[in-house]
Amino acid sequence: MQLQSTSLSVDPGQTLQLQNVSWRAFEDILNRLGERRSARIAYYDGMLEIMTPLPDRERSKENIGDLIKALLEEMDIEFCTLGSTTFKNEPMARAIEPDNCFYIENEAAVRSKDRIDLSVDPPPDLALEIDITSRTYTQIYATLGVRELWQFARGNLQILRLQQGKYIESATSGIFPDFSIAALILDALSNCKSIGRNRAIRKFRDRVREIQDDRSNPNKL
Repeated sequence: MQLQSTSLSVDPGQTLQLQNVSWRAFEDILNRLGERRSARIAYYDGMLEIMTPLPDRERSKENIGDLIKALLEEMDIEFCTLGSTTFKNEPMARAIEPDNCFYIENEAAVRSKDRIDLSVDPPPDLALEIDITSRTYTQIYATLGVRELWQFARGNLQILRLQQGKYIESATSGIFPDFSIAALILDALSNCKSIGRNRAIRKFRDRVREIQDDRSNPNKL
């Protein structure tokens, strides 16, 4: 990792941590890094982390994101996905870039907006992190008020639900209460590896429809 006067460079899989960074300096570093970059940031009370993910994380990020989209489409729920958008709140001195995020309940509030300002706009309803279990990251999401944080690491999907300003691990999702969501997604991810992404997504959609049909017809033989 190299920190230079004119550029910042973080090797893949590594994290650079800077202390006592003012908000103005943080904004300057963001500008220097640019928007077209692989590095991601997290800012918390003057502490700045710059992390460059390993390439193999991208597959899990894309597959899980596609499964969430498929689920919302099958449920006929409007949503907006903003990927690794930089979410900033200067008064709170917090900023984060998720692997992926979704506006679901709050979709209408941001539907027509080109830029999100968390000092006036609502946060995403769901954020996704791949192979990151940092306490710093969860604190930032909790302070910003993200309703659910999903962390996928080492083949496990952990669901964290915000309750009274803190995340509590849960076996169920408050956004998708009718589904055993972790098991459903992990099974689909396994299918992505064995039968391919397209067939796995189709099988996932079929399973979602079966569950919805069973829910709407509880007396069906």
